[in-house]
Amino acid sequence: MNDPRAVRGQAGRHRAVIAATWVALAACLWTGAAAGAPDPAPGAPPAPRPGPERTVDALSVVKLRSKAFVGARSARTLGPQREGTGVVLDSKGLVLTIGYLILEAETVELSTADGTAFPATVVAYDSVTGFGLLRSLRPLPIAPVRMGESSQVTVRERVLIVGFDGVAPAVVVSRRPFVGYWEYLLDEAIYTAPVTVNWSGAALLDHEGKLLGIGSLSVNDAMGSDSQVPGNLFVPIDLLKPLLSDLVARGKSSARPRPWIGVQTQEVHGNVIVTRVSPDGPAEAAAIRPGDVIVAVGGERVASQADFYTRLWSHGAAGVQIPLEVLRAGKLQSVTVTSADRDRYYQAKPTY
Repeated sequence: MNDPRAVRGQAGRHRAVIAATWVALAACLWTGAAAGAPDPAPGAPPAPRPGPERTVDALSVVKLRSKAFVGARSARTLGPQREGTGVVLDSKGLVLTIGYLILEAETVELSTADGTAFPATVVAYDSVTGFGLLRSLRPLPIAPVRMGESSQVTVRERVLIVGFDGVAPAVVVSRRPFVGYWEYLLDEAIYTAPVTVNWSGAALLDHEGKLLGIGSLSVNDAMGSDSQVPGNLFVPIDLLKPLLSDLVARGKSSARPRPWIGVQTQEVHGNVIVTRVSPDGPAEAAAIRPGDVIVAVGGERVASQADFYTRLWSHGAAGVQIPLEVLRAGKLQSVTVTSADRDRYYQAKPTY
């Protein structure tokens, strides 16, 4: 049984961490000045809020709406209609967003702050990073963003989160790996707080207005697994730079596609448990089912979700056979899954 004093003490520590975080964030709110500007003198009146020139148009952001084609596999989890933000990258209408907004999209529309609509077409989606690219079919009246250096972003740095609905000040509160349940892993993501709405595809900008990352998720542990501080996760822009020319020219990376087996998993005390199997995917074909515990890959024991992914991807390119050991109903079973290219699974329109 838990000691009530220990529980109260732990709760008090959590409240103290949260309170301290919010105090720090309030002190760091943007006023339109550079992040390195000196703090006002004690007793001085508060600095004015950013002026009307800081519109989303002025910060290279557009609204994005997409509609998936009928029968799209991603519609089961992402919905058939999606809405978020795009960031203008060049004068020819190239727009960057988070890829799940345009995955299997049949139609895409961009719009500026005044509501003017611009039809667009999908250019690329990279499942490894999560980035998506599209291009406006008409010239956009918006200046492109300047690229920043996400590798130089530090904890406690003041930033702006720019979604299609406005601008929100925030602070970088951590930089650490992110492990997604959908066979996704970032070696180092950027986490910010406080949490903001309409973060899907939002631009993360530094004090010079340079792009540092693209919004992907809302999280409850922005400062770490023990923090209980809500915030947002951004994919660092440096991950795009070596891929951009390939994505524009070929619609995909030139790297060999990773093996994908089509499972969603949850890590519980180091155990990787299957929670969902993609319909018609490789794992379903191999009779993997929800509730299975993935114990080993290629005869090597799995220690975590991240370990599972790295062992899976180390076997070669998409199409390679993946030998697994799974625990099901208390019995260890050997299963071989013929992996696939995730992008082909999602891009293929169903045939009737």
